[in-house]
Amino acid sequence: MSEEVEMEDISLLIREAKPLYFARKRRRNQIKAALAVFICAVGLGWFSPREASYLYDFNNNEPEIYLTENGSIIEEMGLPVDADGFLKIV
Repeated sequence: MSEEVEMEDISLLIREAKPLYFARKRRRNQIKAALAVFICAVGLGWFSPREASYLYDFNNNEPEIYLTENGSIIEEMGLPVDADGFLKIV
């Protein structure tokens, strides 16, 4: 008789714990799904193209024109140059 009582107690405990177990399992799955969505959103934000924060001005060639008109950069560095301003190999 004591075995039947123990089995009934165990069955009662299982019936009592079953909804709590599945509720906890459902909550964990919801947390995992939310975390996966968050990681995907961050990943998409990380790899998505951004607007350029700089603009190229191709019409502004003044520094290059100044350098070509006023000598060679190589010459300004103190290296030997030929008549055209190219590096002279000695």
